[in-house]
Amino acid sequence: MTAIIFDLDGTLIDSAPDIHAAVARMLAEDGQSPLDFATVRGFIGNGVPVLIDRVMAARHEVANAGRRVDLIARFLAIYEAASADLTTVYPGVRDALILLREAGHPLGICTNKPAGAARDVLAAFDLLDFFAVIVGGDSLPVRKPDPAPLWASFRQVGAVGGLFVGDSEVDAQTAAAAGVPFLLYTEGYRKLAVADLPHRAAFADFADLAGLVMREEGLLA
Repeated sequence: MTAIIFDLDGTLIDSAPDIHAAVARMLAEDGQSPLDFATVRGFIGNGVPVLIDRVMAARHEVANAGRRVDLIARFLAIYEAASADLTTVYPGVRDALILLREAGHPLGICTNKPAGAARDVLAAFDLLDFFAVIVGGDSLPVRKPDPAPLWASFRQVGAVGGLFVGDSEVDAQTAAAAGVPFLLYTEGYRKLAVADLPHRAAFADFADLAGLVMREEGLLA
């Protein structure tokens, strides 16, 4: 059976509200006003260090390595203490995962979120047991869109390749670099139009995913 690796934020879960809340608290503790939700949502996708870089830039902070390290640690402490308070699972995700698991597909996660935080939020929604592997933004020296985390995800589920399901420019770039078909969930955090992202197929409803996987298996056979 074809292995299927999923992105997490913006693909299986809408975590932007909790990320925004953690950024707001971090800034408040520093005596700064919050950034609006749309701004922070647009910062998601490249991992926590890049998120903090973008927050610092939005606050016109001069780059400082020590300050950056401190803010990363403070954000993670705040976020990991409440990573599922405002987060929701996208409609149809659980049913789609059940169908794919029952069909025998090895499933995994490849995310730029730290692996521990990814496990915590998946566990909070009783989704953790669906996945044989979680490769996070801190699992390797590089993050997506470098293809290495995706390749590692396939290896760890015992496959040499398969399908990657994601929602963003970063995910599309990762799949292209890894040389695997990309299924684009259109209701996530992408900034470009669907037509501007390279993908094998796109879907807005997780009820359609199993059928798309079956079609792709026919193409890969």
